[in-house]
Amino acid sequence: MDWRRIDVPVESRAPTGETAAYLSAGPDAVLVDPAGRTAALDDAVAAADVAHVAVTHHHPDHVGAVADYARETGATVWARRGRTDSFEAATGVAPDRTFADGTTVPADGGVEVVDLPGHAPEHVGFAAADGVVSGDVAVAEGSVVVGAPEGDMRAYCSSLRRLHARDPTRLYPGHGPTIDAPRAVCRRLLDHRYRREERVLAAVESGAATADGVLDRAYEKDLTGVRDLALATVVAHLEKLAVEGAVRWDGERAEPGGRRP
Repeated sequence: MDWRRIDVPVESRAPTGETAAYLSAGPDAVLVDPAGRTAALDDAVAAADVAHVAVTHHHPDHVGAVADYARETGATVWARRGRTDSFEAATGVAPDRTFADGTTVPADGGVEVVDLPGHAPEHVGFAAADGVVSGDVAVAEGSVVVGAPEGDMRAYCSSLRRLHARDPTRLYPGHGPTIDAPRAVCRRLLDHRYRREERVLAAVESGAATADGVLDRAYEKDLTGVRDLALATVVAHLEKLAVEGAVRWDGERAEPGGRRP
């Protein structure tokens, strides 16, 4: 089974300014992440036998046209089990069915749901023979925002390791080009997170006690226009380090915890 990609211009802080929607091939097609209405996506949906609509996660730049296409196609709308309320709040439509890790959509041999939380708590991927539609877990270049309070850095790193172990042929991301070397990209993103974690920990150990103070010591690049995202990422790192005992963090102040990861 192959994935067809349709890029949709959306209001997003992703550098591309677009979110990729995907359609699985064949009958009972699955439409993933219809971020908005465009003529190209309208045509693709009209030409396909769309029977299911789902999203990788509930961020606004991934869900904008879920209700429209569900209504027009009569497709079954799916959401992550335990996250139906937030799905309905984000999309404006209540799901018909729910999935969990390992669910196939449709049940008789469709795409497989892969649990990939971290960027968002409900984040999943959709695996077919030629690769995984991976939402905002990975990008071919740069990195992914994993920002508190919604982002969970421990879960995100676990999701990257899960994808690495799965070793798919390709990753089909929500933003940017198709990833043809998934394991190499997963390793690069994990290395990036571990390097940043070391800088966050070093900042705390050198006396930085607030998230802003850690940010100023842990980042060397210009953060104009993205400081809020970087600050949320620092908090996510502090939360991870606190769980692991490397720092003590009460949501406002940090101090060394005595245990290095």
